[in-house]
Amino acid sequence: MASVLSAATGRRKEAVCRARLLEGSGRWEINGRPIEDYFPSATHRMTVTEPLRLTNTEGRYDILAKIEGGGVNGQSGALRHAIARALVDLDPDLRPVLKDAGFLTRDAREKERRKYGLK
Repeated sequence: MASVLSAATGRRKEAVCRARLLEGSGRWEINGRPIEDYFPSATHRMTVTEPLRLTNTEGRYDILAKIEGGGVNGQSGALRHAIARALVDLDPDLRPVLKDAGFLTRDAREKERRKYGLK
């Protein structure tokens, strides 16, 4: 197996993702499953691959990810955040491009607590 080039953590809502970029041919493995199985929706797959498309690095790296917590939307956002951070770790010149697109910013919005007396 190829050595890990870069690893990063991404978060969104309750989801936490640890992603590793390996030198390879564009293979995706999320929690031991291919991306098509893990994210059946094309919208979520598009969200996840945006940082690679934006930096023209699609197909250059294999991506292994472990995602915990949250729902599908939060998990796809967490994976996108982790991939963007790993790409910057590999090549700091990509930072301005990813920063302008907003992929390096942690989306701090969380579920608001339920307040009594508001029915």
